[in-house]
Amino acid sequence: MHPNRGKSKNSKAANAPKQKISYEKKVDPAITEYSVRALNWLRKAEFLMSAPKLNLCVEDTGYEVAFAGRSNAGKSSAINALTNQKQLARASKKPGRTQMINFFSLGNPDQRLVDLPGYGYAAVPEAMKIVWQKELENYLIHRESLQGLVLLMDIRHPLQHFDVMMLEWAYSRKLFVHVLLTKSDKLNRGPASKALQEVKAQLKKMKLQFSIQLFSSLNKQGLEELASVMAGRLNFTLEQADTMNISSENLLEGIDLDSIELANDEDIEDDISSIVTDEAELPKE
Repeated sequence: MHPNRGKSKNSKAANAPKQKISYEKKVDPAITEYSVRALNWLRKAEFLMSAPKLNLCVEDTGYEVAFAGRSNAGKSSAINALTNQKQLARASKKPGRTQMINFFSLGNPDQRLVDLPGYGYAAVPEAMKIVWQKELENYLIHRESLQGLVLLMDIRHPLQHFDVMMLEWAYSRKLFVHVLLTKSDKLNRGPASKALQEVKAQLKKMKLQFSIQLFSSLNKQGLEELASVMAGRLNFTLEQADTMNISSENLLEGIDLDSIELANDEDIEDDISSIVTDEAELPKE
């Protein structure tokens, strides 16, 4: 009788050479390539112009994505980190200094980043605040090239009153929103992940379908994820990268797909005027 005849499949498997099993998440190389080239493309950002009113803005053509959020949520720092330029968006230690709509071109004037004034800024005189609230409302309602918003929230104080109203309004206008929970370096990994899941659950409860991720301009967490989302909404292609000679050398680590979460989807009513009217009492740092 053959020595192996009659042995069960299980015994054969038990005697088989052991192979090391890798549980490392495999990232689609195409997605990695796109996210890295997108990040390199965004680093070509240049200041285009500032406008105090909608009718003085850049011509309303092409594609633009606007950064919005409370005045101390870290908008300028996020833009500077994303573009790898320390002074592109001028950050201030005093919240509410950005009082104009600031446009940045990306090697093509028809592909733009926009830095909006922070809402809820208490340091601005009341008369000026009323004027600016109206201009912000005009931009959000009438700007045809606006593809969507990157809405920044301090991870320690997410979903404040104006944040919620902005989310609901954007959904009603069928604009995409990508939520950045900023300053994630202020929390340890466990609490930061918990905060992410809690905000995701609240978005789901609100019947909103928006992407969300952790972000830190200090330690550069989440740059590739954000770059990939931004580039997709701004109609960036790898063909464009080749035309602009954007290199893929020195690739960074691949995009962490798990850090971009989606909630559910359903109709919700809006009222943009409530975003830009009276200022609510918000927690201060």
